[in-house]
Amino acid sequence: MDWDEIREPCPSARFLGIAVFLDHRLAFSRYSNSSTRKCGVADAVKYEGKQVWGVVYDIDERDIGNLDKKEGFQPGRRDNSYQREQRHVFLDGNQEKPLAVGIYFATPQPGPYHPSQKYKDLILSGAKYWHLPEDYIRDILEPIQVQKE
Repeated sequence: MDWDEIREPCPSARFLGIAVFLDHRLAFSRYSNSSTRKCGVADAVKYEGKQVWGVVYDIDERDIGNLDKKEGFQPGRRDNSYQREQRHVFLDGNQEKPLAVGIYFATPQPGPYHPSQKYKDLILSGAKYWHLPEDYIRDILEPIQVQKE
């Protein structure tokens, strides 16, 4: 959600709005060993009755490959860190405003994993910057952990 994080690989990114993804919950189901992370990283996992709020950006096709690379996704490769899938979200939380978007889902690893404070602060600062709902921001502080069996 962080503006600087998205603009680096995707200079064409343009803010479209905030949106909700229903029946999913924020989790940290994967460990990133990258030099900038070294912690559990964000994912949206199925969870009936919960929701994940986020930001929708319009990104030119020429930048999608850069974002895929940053997220550890290479189309056609078997072992990706994340998979990009098309799903429906609702702009401003309004179910009369559905929008098909690309969402990156982590390929889970045995865990549990926890975000570093720096990574969690990055998520929280983005949530506050884009004015996500206050109750959701409070929810970010205690996301569920996913453990692969």
